[in-house]
Formats: sequence, structure tokens, C-alpha cells
Amino acid sequence: MTPITLHLRAETKPLEHRSALSPAVVKQLVESGFSVNVEKSPTDPERIFKDSDYEPYASLVEAFSWPEAPTDHFIIGLKELPEEDFPLKHTHIQFAHCYKGQAGWDQVLGRFAAGGGTLYDMEFLEDENRRRVAAFGYHAGYAGAALALEDWAWQLQHGAETPLPGKKPYNTESDLLKEVTSDIAAGVAKNDGKAPQILIIGALGRCGRGAIDLCLAAGIPESNLLKWDLAETSAKDGPYEEIRQSDIFINCIYLDKPIPKFVTEDFLKEGSNNRRLSVVCDVSCDTTNPHNPIPFCNRPTYFDKPTTAVDGFANPPLSYITIDHLPSLLPREASEAFSNALLPSLLELPNASAAPVWLKARKLFEDKLATLPPPHGHSKNS
Repeated sequence: MTPITLHLRAETKPLEHRSALSPAVVKQLVESGFSVNVEKSPTDPERIFKDSDYEPYASLVEAFSWPEAPTDHFIIGLKELPEEDFPLKHTHIQFAHCYKGQAGWDQVLGRFAAGGGTLYDMEFLEDENRRRVAAFGYHAGYAGAALALEDWAWQLQHGAETPLPGKKPYNTESDLLKEVTSDIAAGVAKNDGKAPQILIIGALGRCGRGAIDLCLAAGIPESNLLKWDLAETSAKDGPYEEIRQSDIFINCIYLDKPIPKFVTEDFLKEGSNNRRLSVVCDVSCDTTNPHNPIPFCNRPTYFDKPTTAVDGFANPPLSYITIDHLPSLLPREASEAFSNALLPSLLELPNASAAPVWLKARKLFEDKLATLPPPHGHSKNS
């Protein structure tokens, strides 16, 4: 049998330093009979792992050369492809962000329909128990909570006029934690010795656990953490007064259907005299999803400008964080954890036609493809 070839493409999203495959996982794939081509890292964004880390196991190829790869090669990456219009003829394994009605979903899927390619969306690679086989959720929650705490402390020390400065990836988790702990100590001192009250929705998931762990590691008392999940949000409809009365709200849910709004601008203005909320970190980052439960978090923010101020709010100000690749703040640990979790499923690719993870992912792709409007989709009369 001809060995399966995986082609690790270079990322193009600004400040995206993660990799879908770590050098250690590439080594294990090659030892298991796979062939792996690794695109050389561009200088911007630079992959967290050096090209030389892959060289003993993989063939290095030119960056952005994947469109010319043989069609039987599997193209693997993380973030969405650049917005082009040429048809996609390969099988892609990536996060495509086009299955939940996001803006431009039809253009993305239309390229696969036009080229005869296949999408295995990493967000929907699930085992028999419908649990994702690999996810960046923990590190997304961890990094999002870190930025939320830093923004809270920054507001106290610098006011609303100067936004939180841009951030660059940290080499290690301990480097990030050291900075956040110092910033929180300064913020608490400015806040009459009081730590922030923090509400985390989605606290029982990977993302929520990451947010909780960061808060505790940074010195936030557990009594200051309000941990909500389905039981709490199902008990009553939002908007929620508990969000208004928290200093920081961190949204860690997985949004897959319409739900009541968690918080709105109008709701916050109704209680402006007793509002404490000053920072929202929407880790879920469903800015273009029609069911977004935080409607004012409707534009992405970026590492070089991590926060957006919401007009009309002062004393305290209100800002939000909607960075859609938060784990890139910790690219090394996030990449290693993700690729290790993905490895068992990748090893099943030679048997993809029978392996449940890949069978389900292909069926989902085909189901979504069928919803495309003409000329790629099925018309009502077909």
C-alpha cells in the first residue's frame, strides 16, 4: 500500500505561531509508515517550532506550495485558508469555520464543491461519544482569562482612554503567568485590595477549565469565581443580572443552536447605576454567528489590539476581547497538546473509509455541501 502523505502547510493568519503537527508527532507518524512534507516556516508569522526540528523526520518544502501538491496528499493546517477563489481539489484537515452559518460559509464550501476536494473540519472530529478528539479549548480559556485579567487591571491603572497594549506570544506558560500575576497584584492594590469578581459560563468544559486554572494560578480567590454551565443558564433566561454584577465575564460555551442572550448593551444601560462589569472576554468568539449571545461582541479583536471599547459606557468603562486564535498566545504548549490528542485519529487515516472519526466528519461535510445554494448546491426542484 502506498503510504499516506500529510502536507503540513504554513499558516498565514497574522500572529498565528501554532502548528497542527509538532515535531514529536511528525516523528511518530513517520515511524508508523506515513510520509510527511512540512512547508518551511515563513518569517511572519513564524512557526513556534524551527524547520530544523522537523528535518530529521520530514521533507521540507517551500512555504505555500500546497496547491501544487499531488491531489492524494492530505493538506493539514490550523486556521482558515486565505480568501481566494481557486477550486480546492485536495482533502483538507483544518478549522474552516463554515459549518455554523458564519459569514462567507458558502464561498468556503463552494471552493470544495468546485474542485472536488474534501474538508475534514477539526472542530467536528468526534469520537463515538460525540466528544472532540482534539481541541485547543483549554489553552483558549487559559489565554482568554489571562487577557481579561490584564485588561481589568489595566483599566484601573490607566483609565478608559488608553486601551490595553498589544500582546505577542509567550515562549512558555510560566512567562505569561508571571506577567498576569504581577498585573493583577497592581490592579488589586488600585482597587482597595479587592480582587475582581469573575463569572465564567461554560465552566465545565475544556475552555472553562482553562479559564478557571489561570484565575486560580494568578491569585484570584476561588470565592470570587462564579462557575456556570448548562444547569445555571437553563434555570432561567438571560440577560443575567449576575453578569452585570461581575467585574469580568468570560464566555466559554460551545454555541451550536439559538439560545437566549447572555447580556446586551440595553440591559447593561438599564442598570448603569450599579453595573460592575467592565471586561468581557468572548473566548467562544462567535462574532458572526446569527445566534451570538453577546450581540455587542460583533467584531474580532487581534493580538496587536486585543480589546475594543464599547461606546457609551464609563465609570467603569466596558471593553471586550474577541480574538479567535487565543491559544496562539501559548503556541508551544497549545500545539504540543493538540497534536498529541490528534495523533490517534491521524493514525487511522489509512482506514478512513471505516474509522468512525473520519466517516462522521466526511458525512458532515457532504451534508453541509448539500446546503449550498446553486450553482454548487441542490435546488428545491432537483
